[in-house]
Amino acid sequence: MTNINNHHIRQISFYILLAFLAVFLFLELSSFVPAFLGAITFYILLRGSMLRLVYTKKWNSGLSASILLILSFLIIMVPVGIFISILSSKVNYAIGHSNQVINAVQQFLKLQETNFHIDILNDENLKKISTAVANFLPSVLGATVNTLTTIIMMYLILYFMLISIKPMEQWLTTYIPIKNSNVLLLGQELDKLIFSNAIGIPLTAIVQGIVALLGYWVAGVPDLGFWFVFTCITAMVPVVGLGLSYIPICLIMLSKGETSESILLFLYCAFIVGTADNFFRFALMKKLGDVHPLITIFGVIIGLNLFGFIGLIFGPILISVFILLARIYINEFRNKATIENASEEPI
Repeated sequence: MTNINNHHIRQISFYILLAFLAVFLFLELSSFVPAFLGAITFYILLRGSMLRLVYTKKWNSGLSASILLILSFLIIMVPVGIFISILSSKVNYAIGHSNQVINAVQQFLKLQETNFHIDILNDENLKKISTAVANFLPSVLGATVNTLTTIIMMYLILYFMLISIKPMEQWLTTYIPIKNSNVLLLGQELDKLIFSNAIGIPLTAIVQGIVALLGYWVAGVPDLGFWFVFTCITAMVPVVGLGLSYIPICLIMLSKGETSESILLFLYCAFIVGTADNFFRFALMKKLGDVHPLITIFGVIIGLNLFGFIGLIFGPILISVFILLARIYINEFRNKATIENASEEPI
């Protein structure tokens, strides 16, 4: 009994030590969570190409990984960097024009108050809204100050993941505490989720931005580059995201007396751009796998708070992975418990 008790005490002490170190390391390295998530995302996207280069074409693993990292940087990271740069340089523009939007809203509300004899929104609340709008974009962009460090760490982690694909995946298959069929399911579903979120959401948003850009150009909207980037970013949020870009434009035009142009642009964006979004999203998601709009909405909210701009992608991925793990847990343990309980019932 003494030996058993001593064994249990040593085991529990060891668990406590491991848990303490795990929490300590996580807190110290928590700033690199976006880099780790980015490495996993790029690993899923580049895994097939890496396997072909190394095991089919017999290339050196280090050379293959380096080439894929360079290509991913040029094809994905450079355009994203340009988008962020344009958005950052135009934040002051958006803040400077926020007063025009507030004035247009105020004129509209005063007209409604006069017609219906009700107090919709007072000046104090309008000032609060103006301040909130002015602080929103800088706060989001401020969360991405360490973007360069995050990118460097992401590629460092990704490099070592790519050059050790087989050993790493074999280790995971061996030590993940679920049966092999669920490990296979986890890999397949994770591939689908990564492709759906990391490729499907940005591509759909870019298509919306291009279609909206045509309307902006016809309506004579100034600073098309900024509004295109801003539309692409807001369009990543389904249902309400697109309105966050074209409604302020229409209100600014309305405040300048361009009533007909603002109404036509509003109708164009609400119906034509919205239809293009639905059509392209349906066609693309049939190829990549559908993502529920609520997952994207809540994922974007969580991602922006945690990771800043890049949270537009990682937020939905986190929620999708959580749902996937819940499904695997049910498949792994609940079904097993149901079978065991059924076998214990008297015949």
